[in-house]
Amino acid sequence: MFSHTHQLRVRYSESDRMGTFYNSRLLEWMEVSRSELIRATGSTYAEWEERGVMAPIVEANLKFKGRAGYDDLLEIETSCIREGRARLRFESKLSLVENGRPVAEGYTIHALTDPSGKPMRIPEWIDELLNGDEDL
Repeated sequence: MFSHTHQLRVRYSESDRMGTFYNSRLLEWMEVSRSELIRATGSTYAEWEERGVMAPIVEANLKFKGRAGYDDLLEIETSCIREGRARLRFESKLSLVENGRPVAEGYTIHALTDPSGKPMRIPEWIDELLNGDEDL
């Protein structure tokens, strides 16, 4: 549906004694990349919420493929794909900018709901945003 690439540098606080990033950081980095993908459509997630659309994670999958340590520059390629009528799937691939080596990949699936938590179909305006330029 829609793709975006974002760069992020591993901070000291995100690394551990094994010389790589702490595993829970992957979900945080994927969140950053999701937010930047939405921003690349000309919107923001805050705007989605203001318009009554929430997108809680209902499923996550992570695969760790390599190491990334303090001060490494990562490239995160994220794509958004429809997952039925009321869900979006954000797939992310992380690699080292320096040499292209894979670091991790994964996806999160988000149910779209109203502020009370009631499921909703993907609004037309979100469909239009995500069907814009295929690669930004």
